Amino acid sequence: MAEAISPGKRTFISLEELKQHNKRGDAWISIDGKIYDVSDWLNHHPGGELPLLNLAGQDVTDAFLALHPVSARRNLPALFTGVYLRDYAVSDVSRDYRSLASELTKMGLFDKKEHGALISLCVMAVLFCASVSGVLLSDSAWVHVGCAALMGFQWIQSGWIGHDSGHYQIMVNRRFNRFVQILSGNCLTGISIGWWKWNHNAHHIACNSLDFDPDLQHLPFFVVSSRFFSSLTSCFYERKMNFDPVARFLVSYQHLSYYPVMCFARINLFAQSFMLLLSKRKVPNRWVELSGLLVFWIWYPLLVSCLPNWGERVLFVLVSFSVTGIQHVQFTLNHFSASVYVGPPTAHDWFEKQTHGTLDVSCSPWMDWFHGGLQFQVEHHLFPRLPRCHLRKISPLVKDLCKKHNLPYNCVSFWKANVLTLRTLRNAALQARDLSNPVPKNLVWEAVNTHG
Repeated sequence: MAEAISPGKRTFISLEELKQHNKRGDAWISIDGKIYDVSDWLNHHPGGELPLLNLAGQDVTDAFLALHPVSARRNLPALFTGVYLRDYAVSDVSRDYRSLASELTKMGLFDKKEHGALISLCVMAVLFCASVSGVLLSDSAWVHVGCAALMGFQWIQSGWIGHDSGHYQIMVNRRFNRFVQILSGNCLTGISIGWWKWNHNAHHIACNSLDFDPDLQHLPFFVVSSRFFSSLTSCFYERKMNFDPVARFLVSYQHLSYYPVMCFARINLFAQSFMLLLSKRKVPNRWVELSGLLVFWIWYPLLVSCLPNWGERVLFVLVSFSVTGIQHVQFTLNHFSASVYVGPPTAHDWFEKQTHGTLDVSCSPWMDWFHGGLQFQVEHHLFPRLPRCHLRKISPLVKDLCKKHNLPYNCVSFWKANVLTLRTLRNAALQARDLSNPVPKNLVWEAVNTHG
């Protein structure tokens, strides 16, 4: 291991020397060739410590540009070590990416949010009130089913608002932005915005890394690669993802269970929210978050209890969860069938990693509200702070940039995206059935698979 470098004694270091500073207590990064010590900043970083730790010891200029507003640069001077990167270089892809980001900034697109958030909040309010009114004022079972569907669509729109507010400030100030986050996430959907930010930041940093990206870590229900058969260790959850007999059985039929599981995927999000908030991890505004979840677990069961019988109550829950399952399908379509890799994220190929790991879904402009902007997944991953109302506008620019550098710009129809996802799941399922080195015997699995 290289000897510790004192900023006071040396002006330049190499990339190899920078790589030695890649752990908690000794975390350095490079931005535009300047070296910053973020060891103490880990505990104060708004995006959490994980993104910094995952990219420590690297030049992170492109990632910093993508994930931070211009105002974030005000924090850099206090972290500057006085050391510069000797072999700092900018690739042609990064140069063009930074140029495009600069053009979008000059056009004011990062600041022009239009009225998207206000419209979404109004739609959410209408859907919520219509659902509650239908339950309380009508005796018709069909009306109640319709109200359950409206509640599901309200949850979907709440999810898009929560997603946007986590990437950029959708309201007039940070306090109001935080209020909308807690309202739309914790209070209305029962999902912690703190959990979402912790999870989603890791996803953006390590897009489609099998062991670093939590959005691909769904054992025992799903795997997208046979690499999971070797029981990878999740660097996000800090535990081994065991591919045991139960996992093999479930994965062997994952292409058949995909849609049913998606209908109830939010149960996992409920559990993940409480697991984080009740853990020893540092969570900003923990008690506010827990209070928000408590609000949800008061009003939703209370609303369901107002239905006339247990049959309708169960049906209301099933329908509302199933409709929201559409959103969980949308989330997975963008990444399940894209390229994956094993290992920590790298920052020198930021643009390349995002384009290889994402998939766009083509649709008409009038359907943008339904997809929440995430149909432009390539554009969103390259410019996550860009308001969704501009993603369609910049799509041709991103496509041209990908073509110029011979990089994939994956864009298919919603139907085709489903086909590709199911194909990926089926291929992994068939491999799980035919492993040459089987896991310890499981009689249930063997019985089901005896006849193929």
